[in-house]
Amino acid sequence: MNKKMPKQVRIKIIVDLLMTVLLMLLMAFELIGREEHEWLGVGMFAAFVVHHILNRKWTAHLLKGKYPPFRIAQTALVFLVLICMISSMVSGIVMSRYVFDFLPIQGGWGWARTLHMLAAYWGFVLMSLHLGLHWNMMMGMAGRAAAAPSLRRDWLLRAIGILIAGYGVFAFFRRQIGAYMLLQIAFAFFDFEEPLILFFADYLAVMGLFVWIGHYLARALRAAGKSTDRKKQMHG
Repeated sequence: MNKKMPKQVRIKIIVDLLMTVLLMLLMAFELIGREEHEWLGVGMFAAFVVHHILNRKWTAHLLKGKYPPFRIAQTALVFLVLICMISSMVSGIVMSRYVFDFLPIQGGWGWARTLHMLAAYWGFVLMSLHLGLHWNMMMGMAGRAAAAPSLRRDWLLRAIGILIAGYGVFAFFRRQIGAYMLLQIAFAFFDFEEPLILFFADYLAVMGLFVWIGHYLARALRAAGKSTDRKKQMHG
């Protein structure tokens, strides 16, 4: 990692990478073990709290400044992810057999299981979109760490992004993620004979798809904001 990069920025990147890894592991659920899933969920929630502490300046400015299209989408996504994260943690505590087994909670499995599935799959998609909205910033930091700008490298990365997004569409339907999000399937099914590497490859591709969508959505929203500003200046 670039030594010239501010320490807090490096910590933010490490926390975000940790959250991405934890998210992928959590989607595997029983493939990695129920008890492990619970502990990973606690770790994810802790990393999420740290993430928001590191970005507290952004939160402090929520009621300040203008709200162009990009900021509206960014803020909406943050709140939706927050809802998913809290819902996932609450429902996970209700269903816990290991980490929170000491709590005197009885019943509630029905609604908790449904809420947990919704929060997990919607959270996965929304967090991927959120990552995509900030992809330009991340690529900018990576570019500053590189030796020199390269047009060939940029086009290669775009091509790789398109290929990943294309396979992500296939994996999205293959893994029936949309059906889980809409509760068309009531239980999550896993193939315990499938190598974990194939499961993670598909979910990484789906994540890549929504990162790709988020990236180009961010470009469109920023362009719309600039267009609106120009019109206001012309008619102002």
